[in-house]
Amino acid sequence: MVTSDIHGHIQPVDYRTREERHTGLAKIATLVKAARLQTPELLLVDNGDLLQGTPFAYYSASAGKEQLNPAIAVLNELKYDAAVLGNHEFNYGLELLGKAVKDSSFPWLSAGIVDCDTNKPAFGKPYIVKTLSQGIKVALLGVTTHYIPNWENPAHIRGLTFMDALEAAKKWVAHIRKEEKPDLLVVAYHGGFERDLLSGEPAEKLTGENQAYAMCTELEGIDVLITGHQHRFLASELGGVAILQPGCNGQALGKVSVAFRRGQSGWTIAEKKAELLRLDETVAADPAILVLTQEVEAQTQIWLDQPIGQVAGDMTIASPLQCRSADHPFIEFMNKVQMDAAGVDVSNAALLSNESEGFRGDVTMRDILANFMYPNTLTVLRLTGADVRAALELTAAYFQVNEDGTLGVNPAYIVPKLQHYNYDMWEGIEYELNAAMPIGQRVTKLLRNGQPLQGGEELEVVMNNYRAAGGGDYDMYQGKQVVREVQIDMAELVAQYLQKHGVVEVTCNNNWRVVMEA
Repeated sequence: MVTSDIHGHIQPVDYRTREERHTGLAKIATLVKAARLQTPELLLVDNGDLLQGTPFAYYSASAGKEQLNPAIAVLNELKYDAAVLGNHEFNYGLELLGKAVKDSSFPWLSAGIVDCDTNKPAFGKPYIVKTLSQGIKVALLGVTTHYIPNWENPAHIRGLTFMDALEAAKKWVAHIRKEEKPDLLVVAYHGGFERDLLSGEPAEKLTGENQAYAMCTELEGIDVLITGHQHRFLASELGGVAILQPGCNGQALGKVSVAFRRGQSGWTIAEKKAELLRLDETVAADPAILVLTQEVEAQTQIWLDQPIGQVAGDMTIASPLQCRSADHPFIEFMNKVQMDAAGVDVSNAALLSNESEGFRGDVTMRDILANFMYPNTLTVLRLTGADVRAALELTAAYFQVNEDGTLGVNPAYIVPKLQHYNYDMWEGIEYELNAAMPIGQRVTKLLRNGQPLQGGEELEVVMNNYRAAGGGDYDMYQGKQVVREVQIDMAELVAQYLQKHGVVEVTCNNNWRVVMEA
């Protein structure tokens, strides 16, 4: 049984509204315990991105960082056999991650993350072997996407080398087959599928971030491949490999059932079946998990309701698409915070989620963390006008003109994974994007201080650290001079800005817009 991309969701609660949601480890626990009554020897694995993602997780990593991380407490309570490191495990730094690993009663696996000095797996074992009753031998190998250095704060991964995940899997699968001779070999990979499962056509730019398709089709010896990272619901087979991806936030529990047949030479696999057990109103939260986390949950709720400042006017977001199609007060506010923190006058920022609601009236930590759910820090890059134009052309690919003539979202930003956060909006320049023009030819106006921005003109631009590292295929940023870094995450910067000003006046200078002119 498999969880993946839990992202700090334990209790079944929406932290914006306090309403119940059919998500989280407390409800997953009910399914796990019921399954154990029927199959006492089941293996339970988490496939990464456990420690970050909710206000509860943020509080646990900040105000509650000296305590046992509640996500680790839950996995210990449920007797997980292993966990795999995800990219978001590094978001709060190696000290917090090291404490989480130390406090775990199960091993953390990642064959491709190695210590720079020893060249050995940095977090202990790359794999485990379990011998079940009847002598059935199961090997579980953990692998993590090697694309993490393209996103993560360098201080959070200092001393680590991230090997190509596909190559690491090939190396260790061969080793396990030769040395351990398992009856079943499972690879748990915190990464997803780079190609369409049916056609084999690329489903994204083949950067190496996701390599699950290649693992199924190019790698000999895998029986089951657990995947994640893309937040998809997958339970199928590819190239004779049973594949699984159980969504995100504890919306489903993945299950792979394997039947064996005994022959003269030992056990062989007779049948494999992957399925998803979805949570709904019929699944109650497990009382033991609720009790285990109730103290931290109560502390989190009190902390979330702390008033931070006020907004004079309306920054609420009625429509995410409308917000992204013309300058909006909330996006202008985001860019103002970034420019204030970095001491520059050009900035870009993204609406991170379609669930972001913006601000109005009194603003609490609950409001801030509902809109700024990722612990991104800020980086100032020295760019040229040509770099800015290239970035705007890439961001303009977010749009399409629908058949009925309305503005829509390019499906590439929706499937196989939602990527709304890869569309940026700028302050400090004036520009216009024409969604009716071909991709790569959509920037129809680009000015700086009322004058055309020249290709060789240099300017300092602040953005989040994920984008500054080229995240979202913004290759034009890679290798650019880093002028300065602001090593405080965005949620804290917003809180500080509101506390400093007390009351923030809503503004919108309408410096950009999207049009549809054939």
